Amino acid sequence: MAVRAKMNLMGIVPNTWGGFQALFQCEYDAANPDDVKFCKATPNGDARFSIDNPAAIEQLVIGKKYYFDITPAE
Repeated sequence: MAVRAKMNLMGIVPNTWGGFQALFQCEYDAANPDDVKFCKATPNGDARFSIDNPAAIEQLVIGKKYYFDITPAE
Protein backbone atom coordinates (compact mmCIF):
# COMPACT_ATOMS: atom_id res chain seq x y z
CA MET A 1 0.00 0.00 0.00
CA ALA A 2 1.28 3.47 -0.86
CA VAL A 3 0.63 6.70 1.04
CA ARG A 4 0.84 10.12 -0.58
CA ALA A 5 1.41 13.43 1.18
CA LYS A 6 1.00 16.81 -0.50
CA MET A 7 3.54 19.18 1.02
CA ASN A 8 4.40 22.85 0.65
CA LEU A 9 8.06 23.93 0.67
CA MET A 10 8.12 26.49 3.48
CA GLY A 11 11.79 27.38 3.40
CA ILE A 12 15.36 26.49 2.59
CA VAL A 13 17.94 27.30 5.25
CA PRO A 14 21.70 26.73 5.24
CA ASN A 15 23.23 24.13 7.55
CA THR A 16 26.15 25.26 9.70
CA TRP A 17 28.26 22.39 8.32
CA GLY A 18 27.28 23.05 4.66
CA GLY A 19 24.36 22.10 2.48
CA PHE A 20 20.80 23.12 3.22
CA GLN A 21 17.67 22.09 5.10
CA ALA A 22 14.50 21.95 2.98
CA LEU A 23 11.48 22.47 5.26
CA PHE A 24 8.12 21.07 4.18
CA GLN A 25 4.62 21.12 5.72
CA CYS A 26 1.63 19.06 4.65
CA GLU A 27 -0.78 21.02 2.47
CA TYR A 28 -4.53 21.28 2.92
CA ASP A 29 -6.72 23.70 1.01
CA ALA A 30 -10.46 23.49 1.78
CA ALA A 31 -11.17 25.05 -1.64
CA ASN A 32 -9.36 22.21 -3.43
CA PRO A 33 -11.70 19.22 -3.98
CA ASP A 34 -8.77 16.76 -4.08
CA ASP A 35 -7.48 17.99 -0.71
CA VAL A 36 -10.96 17.67 0.85
CA LYS A 37 -11.49 14.21 -0.64
CA PHE A 38 -8.20 12.79 0.60
CA CYS A 39 -7.72 14.67 3.90
CA LYS A 40 -8.74 11.65 6.01
CA ALA A 41 -6.42 9.29 4.13
CA THR A 42 -3.21 11.29 3.94
CA PRO A 43 -0.58 12.22 6.52
CA ASN A 44 -0.40 15.52 8.35
CA GLY A 45 2.83 16.98 9.64
CA ASP A 46 6.13 18.31 8.45
CA ALA A 47 9.40 17.04 7.02
CA ARG A 48 12.95 18.33 7.04
CA PHE A 49 15.55 17.10 4.57
CA SER A 50 19.27 17.80 4.60
CA ILE A 51 20.41 18.31 1.02
CA ASP A 52 24.06 18.79 0.09
CA ASN A 53 23.54 18.78 -3.68
CA PRO A 54 23.36 22.28 -5.23
CA ALA A 55 21.61 20.92 -8.36
CA ALA A 56 18.85 19.43 -6.19
CA ILE A 57 18.35 22.65 -4.19
CA GLU A 58 18.08 24.69 -7.41
CA GLN A 59 15.03 22.63 -8.43
CA LEU A 60 13.10 23.45 -5.25
CA VAL A 61 10.85 26.53 -5.17
CA ILE A 62 9.66 28.00 -1.87
CA GLY A 63 5.86 28.09 -1.81
CA LYS A 64 5.49 25.33 -4.41
CA LYS A 65 3.64 22.13 -3.54
CA TYR A 66 5.23 18.69 -3.92
CA TYR A 67 3.92 15.14 -3.55
CA PHE A 68 5.78 12.68 -1.34
CA ASP A 69 5.01 9.03 -1.92
CA ILE A 70 5.62 6.56 0.90
CA THR A 71 6.06 2.97 -0.22
CA PRO A 72 7.65 0.00 1.51
CA ALA A 73 11.34 -0.62 0.83
CA GLU A 74 11.83 -4.30 0.17
